[in-house]
Amino acid sequence: MSPAAVPGSPDGAPGPWLRDIAAQVSHGDVRELRGPLLIAGSAEGVGWDEFATVDLDGGEQRHGLVLEVDRDLVTLQVLESTDGMSLGGIGIRFQGRPLHLQVGTGWLGRVCNGRGEPLDGGPPVAGTDLRPVSGWPLNPVRREPPQEPVLTGISVIDALTTLVRGQKLPIFSVPGLPHLTVATQIAAQATSSGQSFRVVFAAMGLTHADIAYVRDRLEERSAAEELVLLLNAADDPVIERILTPRIALTVAEYLAYTEGHDVLVIMSDMTSYAEAVREVSAARREIPARRGYPGYLYSDLATLYERCGRIKDHDGSVTIVPVLTMPAGDITHPVPDLTGYITEGQIVLAPEIDARGVYPPVDVLSSLSRLMRSGAGTGRTREDHLDVAAQVLAALARARQAAELAELVGAAALSETDRSYIAYQDMVEKELFNQGQAELRSLEDTLGRAWAALAALPEQELTMLSTALLARYLPRQADRP
Repeated sequence: MSPAAVPGSPDGAPGPWLRDIAAQVSHGDVRELRGPLLIAGSAEGVGWDEFATVDLDGGEQRHGLVLEVDRDLVTLQVLESTDGMSLGGIGIRFQGRPLHLQVGTGWLGRVCNGRGEPLDGGPPVAGTDLRPVSGWPLNPVRREPPQEPVLTGISVIDALTTLVRGQKLPIFSVPGLPHLTVATQIAAQATSSGQSFRVVFAAMGLTHADIAYVRDRLEERSAAEELVLLLNAADDPVIERILTPRIALTVAEYLAYTEGHDVLVIMSDMTSYAEAVREVSAARREIPARRGYPGYLYSDLATLYERCGRIKDHDGSVTIVPVLTMPAGDITHPVPDLTGYITEGQIVLAPEIDARGVYPPVDVLSSLSRLMRSGAGTGRTREDHLDVAAQVLAALARARQAAELAELVGAAALSETDRSYIAYQDMVEKELFNQGQAELRSLEDTLGRAWAALAALPEQELTMLSTALLARYLPRQADRP
């Protein structure tokens, strides 16, 4: 059997979707077109999640996945949408298996749309292996615990919410904040120690201006063939948005577990993905759950997030950083709420910190990396890392209390210690948290900035740091700014 052409590619050219169509029976009993869905009858022997080719009059081809089977009725989601289709003159050929993708190192350096079709003017992406885009469940017994850091070059993340190889750590934001800028900076700068590192960036529902920014910002890494870009625009078919993260993770799994790379997958914006799931659910006339989202949103998100990790006897790893915007800043909204149950912490961006001119505007007291202790400290980053992080956070919590007290009674009424904490807060935000959008900081520089900020406090206040660490790393009075 010969591979069919990729949609939009020259006829017969091999592409990322390898489909066997030569011996398939065409079904023409199309009974309804409903949004992105096509309802067909008289389709015996068709299975759930089966891939299909939709032939239209005039030779145009579209493609779909089976969402539901009810006796001989089949509900098919059309990946390119049903716009321009009519009930007559449609033929459907079912492949007999789920959607598969050609994977290989040929994906590196390529820029594609959300369905894996090239946007960079190059030929269709060819691969050396064939994988289902839904992935294979990982045996929990074969999983290795996440360990060793992924350094992003962003001080506030590396110092206080360290990302660990094999972890899933989301970024929670609100519309209007620079979450996409933070995501692209991580994609451009991230590295892991002693391993070959690759990045897969899956953009979902972005404007064309944002897509142009992502392509420009990540051009250097893409040219070095360390990056795979999948770009789904806001005006692309909604079904494509559901497919984009699955294609990204399928490519990442091959690069990690077959080629042995450490792979970072960044998915932005997962709220756009969830909106696409809700739209398809509404078209299927399913009973809605919280805020109109389907009841299976939790398990749907879990099928994506749980595809990360490390596997025994394999060198590579998959680390996931999903980015999502919280409508009206509501962290109890279903998308961030369910994401929080599945993932291992969160990095929270806050409007009030952004208003102070701090980039990235991370609210460190609301942020947490639950696996930080597995990837930081002696033998992984530096011996003082965990203790310094704990002290920075404890001091910042005390500084916020002092700032609130100053608003009530005035700064002049504060004790000298409280005033030192307010000075510390200003210094830690300016010198440690705030950095340029293209500034890459080493871990040594980051920790040095943390120690310099702590030096603004009386030494007796640094109760979470041992005497040995203070003697070795705390700047002496003469060295302080």
